Amino acid sequence: MNPVEWMSFRSLLVSSMLLRVFLIIYGEWQDAHMEVRYTDVDYIVFSDAASLMASGQSPYKRTTYRYSPLLALLLIPNSILHRSWGKFLFSASDLLVGLFIRNILKQRKVSEKVCTVSVMVWLLNPFTFTIGTRGNCEPIVCAMILWIIISLMKGNLSQAAFWYGLVVHFRVYPIIYALPIILVLDSKLFRSGHKPPLEDWTHTSNTEKTTFHFSVRSLFSRERIMFGLISGGVFLACNAVSFYFYGHEFLHEALLYHLTRTDPRHNFSIYFYHIYLHYERQFSAVEKLISFLPQFTVQLALVFCFSKDLVFCMFLQTVAFVAFNKVITAQYFVWFYCLLPLILPWSRMKLKWEGILCIVLWIGAQTHWLLWGYMLEFKGVNVFLQLWMASLVFLAANTFVLVKIIQRHRFSPLFGQYVSSDRKNVKKLD
Repeated sequence: MNPVEWMSFRSLLVSSMLLRVFLIIYGEWQDAHMEVRYTDVDYIVFSDAASLMASGQSPYKRTTYRYSPLLALLLIPNSILHRSWGKFLFSASDLLVGLFIRNILKQRKVSEKVCTVSVMVWLLNPFTFTIGTRGNCEPIVCAMILWIIISLMKGNLSQAAFWYGLVVHFRVYPIIYALPIILVLDSKLFRSGHKPPLEDWTHTSNTEKTTFHFSVRSLFSRERIMFGLISGGVFLACNAVSFYFYGHEFLHEALLYHLTRTDPRHNFSIYFYHIYLHYERQFSAVEKLISFLPQFTVQLALVFCFSKDLVFCMFLQTVAFVAFNKVITAQYFVWFYCLLPLILPWSRMKLKWEGILCIVLWIGAQTHWLLWGYMLEFKGVNVFLQLWMASLVFLAANTFVLVKIIQRHRFSPLFGQYVSSDRKNVKKLD
């Protein structure tokens, strides 16, 4: 590698690290001297749960702690070393995401300039570098998801399956990636223990999207069964251990709650107003689950159209999942921000003017919603109807941007087909 190119990336990484350290230190000062705290309220919940675990109690005694016990375990040093331990851990994961983005793009032979710009989209994004420094755990999830992609690109099926089972236990939403991963583990594209052929950035012979065609027999390939057994085993084992220590509290708060969650507080979701108006009556399980139908339908359509282009498919799935979710908060946007740099090199969208239009439209719709939210929360003005209409506008903006991204994307399958079925022609892993 050219030393100048490496120094350029290393300088970016070091400056990003220093920025995050400064923000963590500044956050401590703001929390102590200003009325509005820099630290995310969720971080206080995490810290309290970790403190309870350190004293031998259940982390679920802390109200609103609805996460895996692993998160509380990771933050026990908050009570021993310093209360900012978790912020440094999350920010380190944030930087790790930047390294993983570069690793994935380099494996697909993306040019140094495009690669650096793509990494900057993550590392220098004001939203992403404040997420970790304010104490949000999402960068850990993002790092695990990117590591799963790297493991698959290297042919390490068992490692990818292990981390997938773990990340679904840690945060339920990555379950949406199960189907595209299973579909892409086709014996013509992927063989466990061998590095699969990757489609390079410069590859242009197949620019049209293709859907999967398979028989029931081919669906149950060795790789697919192996991935399902390992990931499912890890997921069940983590849940079994958690259930052993914390019982039904864990089962309800960390898993079942997220399936039937109804939140009457205002948020970006189009469902919030209906929930707010009818919250006093108990919603049935069917009513709670029926809201998943639009999500489920869109997910299936995206998977069967784009799953060969695995990273792009995962990005589309995440944006659609968040846009149609029953509850949407700003921290959910980081779920697809970590995948955005991985699809930019394959986009034909020009920043001027189409790219700027999409950015302005998305941020504008979000700002429009926040203005009504400010009127309701801080001024006490009854603007629930206007806020719900702003949620509809935000959904429309998300849909428009998503369609534009699909139209301007250069379809590129992650894996190329093996030239021969002869195993001797397949590159063995070291």
